[in-house]
Amino acid sequence: MSRTSLASTTELADRILTLRGERVLLSFHLAELYGVEPRRLVEAVTRNRTRFPGEFMFQLSQTEWDNLKSQIATSSWGGPRKPPYAFTEQGVAMLSSVLSSPRAIAVNGPCACRIPTAPSSTQPS
Repeated sequence: MSRTSLASTTELADRILTLRGERVLLSFHLAELYGVEPRRLVEAVTRNRTRFPGEFMFQLSQTEWDNLKSQIATSSWGGPRKPPYAFTEQGVAMLSSVLSSPRAIAVNGPCACRIPTAPSSTQPS
């Protein structure tokens, strides 16, 4: 395994959250991993909405997002303004199939099929 993919896997594990009883990764973290802009990732999901049922992904409520922003130190001047999407393990695998970036295709094998085990990073539901 290359050094880059190992670092990505470690970073990925550190970013796993538990929301609504599900282990998830947020859309802006996945956009960074896949090498696309967050808005492009959301556009791909919107265009392929039928591939993402509720058990694959959900959008955080404004309350969940406000709580999370205070915990991850998001600047009031930068960063996402709208609540991000949270992707379950199945959603991450499906997401990699609808993104067409070369990096998304390359990342698909090592990390999209399984969200690695993370230390307890439980967030409020």
